Amino acid sequence: MKTDLFDYPLPDRLIAQQPADRRDASRLLVVHRREHRLEHRHFRDLPEYLRAGDTLFRNNAAVIPARLHAARPTGGHVECLLLRPSPSLRPTSRPAINSAGHREGSEADRGDPSGLLRHSVSRNDGTEEWWCLLRPGKKMPVGATFGLEGYFRATVREKTADGLVRVAFTTSDGDILAVANRIGEMPLPPYIADRESDTQRQLDRERYQTVYADRAHQVAAAAPTAGLHFTPGLLASLAAQGVTCADLTLHVGLGTFRPITTDNIEDHAIHREVYEIPVATQQALFNTPGRRIAVGTTSVRTIEDYLSRHPNATRWSDLTSGRSKRVGVNALHPDQPYLAEADIYIYPPRVFRGVDALITNFHQPRSTLLCLVAAYLTPGSTDGIAWLKEIYAEAVARDYRFFSYGDAMLIL
Repeated sequence: MKTDLFDYPLPDRLIAQQPADRRDASRLLVVHRREHRLEHRHFRDLPEYLRAGDTLFRNNAAVIPARLHAARPTGGHVECLLLRPSPSLRPTSRPAINSAGHREGSEADRGDPSGLLRHSVSRNDGTEEWWCLLRPGKKMPVGATFGLEGYFRATVREKTADGLVRVAFTTSDGDILAVANRIGEMPLPPYIADRESDTQRQLDRERYQTVYADRAHQVAAAAPTAGLHFTPGLLASLAAQGVTCADLTLHVGLGTFRPITTDNIEDHAIHREVYEIPVATQQALFNTPGRRIAVGTTSVRTIEDYLSRHPNATRWSDLTSGRSKRVGVNALHPDQPYLAEADIYIYPPRVFRGVDALITNFHQPRSTLLCLVAAYLTPGSTDGIAWLKEIYAEAVARDYRFFSYGDAMLIL
């Protein structure tokens, strides 16, 4: 399938550079798939489209303020973007993940699946290593050093062909994540202009983070942006009408912003992202009486990857209604958090197994996220590609705001 099918014209003026004044004041384009109909609303109107028994599946990953400014010994400026702890630090003594996606070992080992989810640890020399992006990368060969007096010193240990850099950090107090939380800037995507004032940067620390982000899961290099529109008041209103929330954690990486550069979408090498699903959320996937509503493409990716590993899994409502004779026992009765690394690539035509409605932002041309949304519009068909272009053309004509700080869609 040709990649240019997923291209569309977008004026630069519609790329949102700032969040809406209020999170739920962003606009909401409602897509009714069955009637092939659109409505133009605001995100605060979301409760009108949900009902008692529905469950919102949301990514509670917290964004690391991962952009660090430092200097080389010669005085030159270095910008370091923390991505993830180095996999080489995975402890060999930790229990492995078994074929069912559950960790082998004692109760005390839960929450640290063989290094997939944890942060880096100190080596014998007192350093910790992270994979990073550096600017200017060409001036930072292996062995080069940089740092910020009073906070950290760093040495380049390895460079990959795709631009990743393994960096060893020594900190003055705590670890490099603690340093980032003190002095780091939010890792805004490249289509948002660099911030020039401390006021703007402080605003980003608040608004480039969902209100339900769990600081115990501070693992994301980018925000799960569909969730940025929710407010505590809106969540309270939804809860009052019987809508529940189920949290999962996908470690959003910068691969989410990488465009498809191959001529055919099938030739694109999809990025991999670690995810974890608590027991209660696994149970909700099968036992919710209403619709399973994914908040964002990261939630879709997590749910669909999980269910692809449980091919016999059946919803409890389908079982009790007699619509299915097959039950995945492990899926219906989970007793451990599920831990895995998603490598799923969703594009048309695809049938979705665990998502009944989707809340999402407007995505970049030629992106894997656009492929996912096109597939979701008409599951099992490629017709959603043309329809998505029509929907996006309508959004452009009506001056919707695009991308991370932009407006939202609700696909029913």
